[in-house]
Amino acid sequence: MLLIRKFEYAVKDLFARNIIIGALHLYVGEEAVAVGAMTNLQPQDYVTSTHRGHGHLIARGVDINSMMAELYGKETGLCHGKGGSMHMADMNLHVFAQPVVGGGLPLAVGAALNAKLSGNGAVALSFFGDGGANQGCSHEAMNLAAIWRLPVVFICENNKYAEATSSDYSVAGGSVAKRASGYGIPGRLVDGMNVLTVYNAVKEMVERARSGEGPSLIEFDTYRFEGHEEGDPWITYRTKNEVEEWKKRYPITYLANLLVSSGLGNAADLSKIESDTEKRVANAISFAENSPLTPIEEAFSDVFADN
Repeated sequence: MLLIRKFEYAVKDLFARNIIIGALHLYVGEEAVAVGAMTNLQPQDYVTSTHRGHGHLIARGVDINSMMAELYGKETGLCHGKGGSMHMADMNLHVFAQPVVGGGLPLAVGAALNAKLSGNGAVALSFFGDGGANQGCSHEAMNLAAIWRLPVVFICENNKYAEATSSDYSVAGGSVAKRASGYGIPGRLVDGMNVLTVYNAVKEMVERARSGEGPSLIEFDTYRFEGHEEGDPWITYRTKNEVEEWKKRYPITYLANLLVSSGLGNAADLSKIESDTEKRVANAISFAENSPLTPIEEAFSDVFADN
């Protein structure tokens, strides 16, 4: 979780200095969801991410050097510098990029169908937000997954705002999780600021899916501390007091306090973790800066399928 936070704030600074360009959606505040969920995965499992996907990739174990190089537009990037922030993917770790709001759910259903037909025991996790929950393709995906009893766990990260639209206004019935009953699948509303509750909730549903019992839907109650994207004047649709209240539930602080209070760590341990993490991010920046730009001759490679 700390690696996600340090990576995101480093990227925020690079963006502010015009070193990296393009749209940038930070994952700060939601770290517990990605980490708690991904800890349940096996190598063969699939993940579909979102436009706010850096945290998903880092939690899955994607190399942050390659991630940073991708943001710099370098040849050593995950997608050779041609995907940028919103299109990062790591096919070796089965992480599929999907920046279109709600667009990842149908991809996860396809991956889950492949898993069921091939019998490889894989499970698909599909991340989406409260805004994505209201897209038509999301309902189609959950409906089809339920009909075919596919091994997929739909994970709604309800961070309270679809850009500037509050989920209190946009989600009929008051909860995305309640919609699961319409598909005849389990639905849970879970605290997304506690990595342990996230882990346990996803563990239950992943085991259920892997045993052939079909899909499920988990809605995590979470919050993004930054704007929808860098440059978003978020103060126009929420107050500073609201943000500060949510920061009292910051998942990294919660886990750090728990580790100390339970005797599993101390201040020196936490300080070393933070120092080591900062070095990893600094090394990623150095790697990106010293990597070559993608040659112009590569502009059309990886764009069309080989015929």
